[in-house]
Amino acid sequence: MVAPSSNVLPWYRPVGNECAVFTHAYDQRLPLMLKGPTGCGKSRLVEHMAAKLGRPLVTVACHDDTSATDLVGRYLVHAGQTVWQDGPLARAVRQGAILYLDEVAEARSDVIVVIHPLTDHRRTLVVERHDEVLQAPPEFMLVVSWNPGYQRGLKELKPSTRQRFVGLSFAYPEPAVEEEILRGETGVEPATGRRLVALAGKLRKAEGLGLAEVPSTRLLVHTARLIGSGMEPRAACIAGLVEPLTDDPELGQALRDLVALVF
Repeated sequence: MVAPSSNVLPWYRPVGNECAVFTHAYDQRLPLMLKGPTGCGKSRLVEHMAAKLGRPLVTVACHDDTSATDLVGRYLVHAGQTVWQDGPLARAVRQGAILYLDEVAEARSDVIVVIHPLTDHRRTLVVERHDEVLQAPPEFMLVVSWNPGYQRGLKELKPSTRQRFVGLSFAYPEPAVEEEILRGETGVEPATGRRLVALAGKLRKAEGLGLAEVPSTRLLVHTARLIGSGMEPRAACIAGLVEPLTDDPELGQALRDLVALVF
């Protein structure tokens, strides 16, 4: 996905020095690695900073089938002729864009190999099939993200790859900050925001429930929007929090009981 630069900044509430670190990394032409759980604001930070820096943003959601060819480009047959088509990585380098590889650890190993020359002093992209070497302009920046907690034991970035990046760790915000995020994102009433954050706190601490993942700030935003649209709060919490978190009937009932305690 390619997003053009914009004068309108996507709303973002900093929780630490992440905006300053991002800016310094951009100025020094350093690749940046964002680590943290699902829905904690990593992608929103990248969108915010791309707009703030006035650069187009190219986003790739990586998965098991994401290959280097998908990112760099390939030859296609068009109107009876064979033509070259850049992939998102090549387009980002040519445009001097910010390239964001979301959940990069999910991608195939050949993706990591092809981005290595972009993460050191060379700042080049080798397009072997097109017999071309692209030199990244000063405006180009590579940003990757992943969820170490989710990936542990499944897929991880090698230490040799991690040491090519500057790093930022994310966690779910403190309650007061999360309330502010909900108000800024949705305009939810302060009392409702406090209850949603309190509910998320109970769910995140209830290790005995057996949740695969705890509720993210993103889910709270979705739920707050449902409530803001006029939906009854308990019904909104079930649709926005309970259903996305589990399919287990007993666990679902336990979550519904917690919702009933808070709302």
